[in-house]
Amino acid sequence: MRLGVLLTALSLFVLSGQAVAQQTKTYRIGFLTPAPLASMEARVGRFKQGLRELGYVEGQNITLEFRSAEGKQERLPDLATELIALKVDVVVAHGVLATLAAKKASATTPIVCFGCGDAVSAGLVTSLARPGGNITGQTVLAPEVSGKRVELLKEVVPGLTRLAVLWNSSNPVSRPELQETEAAARSAGLQLISVSAEKPSDFARAFDSMKAERAQAVIVLSDAMFFGNRKRIGDLALANRLPAISWSSEFAKSGATMSYGPDIYVLAQRAAIYVDKILKGAKPSELPIEQPTKFEFVINLKAAKALGVTIPPLLLARADQLIE
Repeated sequence: MRLGVLLTALSLFVLSGQAVAQQTKTYRIGFLTPAPLASMEARVGRFKQGLRELGYVEGQNITLEFRSAEGKQERLPDLATELIALKVDVVVAHGVLATLAAKKASATTPIVCFGCGDAVSAGLVTSLARPGGNITGQTVLAPEVSGKRVELLKEVVPGLTRLAVLWNSSNPVSRPELQETEAAARSAGLQLISVSAEKPSDFARAFDSMKAERAQAVIVLSDAMFFGNRKRIGDLALANRLPAISWSSEFAKSGATMSYGPDIYVLAQRAAIYVDKILKGAKPSELPIEQPTKFEFVINLKAAKALGVTIPPLLLARADQLIE
């Protein structure tokens, strides 16, 4: 009888110890971005908020490992290798180039592509519905977005005929987005001036080229390196008197005239949901990649005034946010 009681107590002790061990397990999450970390502060904050709401507390049950290429995208492969060597449980990769680097570093570590472009054409996944492999996440692209940005610029710039597009030719997902923009410009009867910048030192030359080609406005395509240098791009757009539109509200806050695209902070917070599902056993190959369903339109009235641009009242009424 006493032996039975002793064995029961011992088994309960072991089970209790296992439960405590499970509760106190610390997961290691890698975060890889080509952008300077200072420019990612707000996004990272929302990602951490998302984790907290799901029960993850930094220093208790998760450890976050950040690696930033600080605008030098050629550093991404080495940084991805560093994260994999740390045996992280998940890599959250900002943008396609970071995700490609993480994929090359490991074919088995789960990767959440945070704010990606066209993941299918980049060869990251086989389809959005069933990604396959070790990658899942979110895309910032939707088919109608390029046409919408062209339409908004036409409303703001009377007599617009020559439209520049700033893109990164070294980013594999930029070309499909460029092609969509070209198609939208043709449909609107505009001549499109294609200008590439592969690194921050290219920006001044790129805007000089736009002015030499007599561009009247510019669309900035989605790219993590551009996001990290949005203040520089906004300053150059103002200095060259070019109304500009991009995908992120942060561009409008940094000097661009307008932005139209998904709410990047919602995307950052939702990236935590993917991490949580993976840590609980879900396979990235079976987690569909999300497409944006809600878009925000932001107008920078201060930038518009500096450029001498009058925003039509109907456009002002449609804006989700006005920056004054």
